Order: sequence, then structure tokens, then C-alpha cells
Amino acid sequence: MTSIGILGTGRVGSGLARALATAGHQITLGHRQPSQVTAADETGTTVPAIRHADQRNTTATAEVVINATPGDTALERLSALHTELAGKILIDVSNATRHTADGLPSDLCYPGGSLAEQLQRALPATRVVKTLNTMLFPVMTAPADLSTAPTAYLSGDDADAKAITSDLLAGLGWKPEWIEDLGDITTARATEALVLLVPHVLRRHGLRPFAVSLAR
Repeated sequence: MTSIGILGTGRVGSGLARALATAGHQITLGHRQPSQVTAADETGTTVPAIRHADQRNTTATAEVVINATPGDTALERLSALHTELAGKILIDVSNATRHTADGLPSDLCYPGGSLAEQLQRALPATRVVKTLNTMLFPVMTAPADLSTAPTAYLSGDDADAKAITSDLLAGLGWKPEWIEDLGDITTARATEALVLLVPHVLRRHGLRPFAVSLAR
């Protein structure tokens, strides 16, 4: 069992929280405002194993932190938690993009780089791993539901951090042969750029689960 803090309570963060709690991990879901924590606890609709807290407390009490916050504001948000993140693994599943009027990605916030690289630079005492950012959110926790095998790419400077991340992915149903270690954190700029495919796919096919994967 791993103590995991998830920052971000939208579809991505909540979905990962439920799936990882079901896999037996100790999960804290981090909310931006204390009032949101109280409201979440009062609903009684979440998995009992999920604890709710503000983002600073969530980060401070976790061994592994998952960033599922909006990518365009994540750098500022996580930089403010540098003390709490020191010595920990930060799994970044977000994409930093600007959006069109219909809310879909249009341009990268860090062209020629990546959010993951920015986070690693701002958080030198934290081990950043990029993954799960090349698929529609339902695939993150149910990869076997696709008709063809998906790929989860890994980018990061620390081999142990990537091994721990791979173990967590296995608990979500990702087979070893579906996980592709691309190398150091600079390789995240390639997978983050793939988000620019997403609006074109969604406009043609709607919210049907898909992943940008390797075919061999």
C-alpha cells in the first residue's frame, strides 16, 4: 500500500482516486479550498478509503503525489508546494495548453519544452515522472477496455521513481508491455505535444475513449 496524494478533483483526479483506492492504496484527494473539503466529506458518495484535504496537507502527508490540476496553472501551484514535495515522487498526468472557445486544446504553453521539464526545474528536490497524458481520461484507469492495446509513456530522470510509477500503473490494469519508458524528463516534450491531436479526434468522434499508442 502506498500513500498517494492527488491534486485535482475533476474527472481525471477523481477517477484516479477511485481506481487507486480500489487497488488498495491510501488516497487523499486534494482540494483547492477548505470549504470544498467539507462539502466533499458531506456527500458520502466517494469510496470510503478516500480522504479529503486541502492541497498543501494532501502533499505533505503523501509518499507519492499525482498532479491532475489544469496544466496551464500547475507550475505556479506546485512551485508553491516545493517544501512539501521535497524528496517525493511527483507523477504529472496533465498537459499545459491554451484553449479554444469550445474548451479544447489549441496551443502548448511551453513550446520547445514541456510542463514536466518546468516542474523538474522548479522542484529540484522532487522526482518528476510524466505519464498517462496521451489518452482520454477513462483509459487511464481502464486500459483493457480499448479494442487495441494502448501505450502509457514514461519520462523522468529517476529510474526508481519510474519503477514505482510503473507498479502503480500495473494496479490500474496496465500490462508491462503497454508501458514505454522513453528516457529522461526532456522526452516529455514529445508526449505533451501529442495533445494537439486531441481536439481533432474529439470533434470527429466525440468522447469515445482513445489513446495515442505505439503499434508494433
